[in-house]
Amino acid sequence: MHQLLTGRLKLEKLTVPIANLPQSWQGIKIVQLSDFHYDGIRLSDNLLNEAIAKSNQIQPDLVFLTGDYVTSDPAPIHKLVLRLKHLTTRFGIYAVLGNHDLYHSHSKTTIIRALASIDIQVLWNQIVYPLGSELAIVGFADLRSHQFNPGAVMPQIDSKIPRIVLSHNPDTAEQLQSWRVDLQLSGHTHGGQVIIPKIGPLPGLLPEIYRFVPQPLRQNLPYARKKCYKVFQHWEWSQGLHQVGKNLLYVNRGLGTYLPGRLFCRPEISVIQLVAQD
Repeated sequence: MHQLLTGRLKLEKLTVPIANLPQSWQGIKIVQLSDFHYDGIRLSDNLLNEAIAKSNQIQPDLVFLTGDYVTSDPAPIHKLVLRLKHLTTRFGIYAVLGNHDLYHSHSKTTIIRALASIDIQVLWNQIVYPLGSELAIVGFADLRSHQFNPGAVMPQIDSKIPRIVLSHNPDTAEQLQSWRVDLQLSGHTHGGQVIIPKIGPLPGLLPEIYRFVPQPLRQNLPYARKKCYKVFQHWEWSQGLHQVGKNLLYVNRGLGTYLPGRLFCRPEISVIQLVAQD
C-alpha cells in the first residue's frame, strides 16, 4: 500500500521493569512485530524490508511476532517467510497466530508449517523457556479460535518465575488478570489506524457517532461496512502500554494497513528492554 496511506515506519522503545528478573538477563532486548497482512495490497515489500533491517540493527535477544501474517488466503505466507528468514536474533523467534491466520480450515496448518520452515516456533497455548528456567514465554491461541485457554496453561508456571505472554488480541488481558503477567504483547487493533487527536481511535468512537448519522449514510463511514469496530472491545487499549489490574499490556500498532489508511497512527516496530524491578 502506498506510503501516503500507510505512513512511515516508527520505532517505539520502552523499558519494562520485571520482578524477579535474573541479573544475567538484565537489559535483555526484545523486538515485536505484528499484523503483517501480507497479501500484496496491505503491506509493501519496502516497509517490510525496512522493519526487518531495523530489527537486525537492534541485535535483539528475542523476536516476537504477534499474529495476522496474512489477510484471508494463507498462500502469501510462503512469500512472507522468504523475507522473515532474514530476521536475526540471539535466542530465537517465537510467534502466535491471529484471527486472520485462521480464516480457512487449512490456514492454521499452512502458516505454522511455513513459519517452522524458517525456525520460527508458533506457540498455541504453550510455554517455552528459551533463556532457561528463570523466564517463561507463553503463547496463546487466538481469542476468536475459542481455544484460548489460560486456565490450562498459566498454573504450569511457578509463581516466582517472571513470564511474558504473547496473545494476538489485547482483549485477553481482561481474562488474564487472574494470573501473574509481567508483560503481555498483543497486536490486532492496528492502533485504531485513524486517530482523532485528543479524542482517540475512530473505531472506538463509531457507536457514538452513529447516533448522529442518518441510517442510509452510516455504511459510508470508515470501518462501518465490515463493522471493524466490533472486532475489539477495549479500544482504550488500542496501542501502547497499559496497566490492566496488576499486569502490564503492550499493544503494537502493526505493519499492515486497511483502507481508509492510517492517520496519526504510524506502523510500528517495538523495541522492549527488560530490567530488574527495584
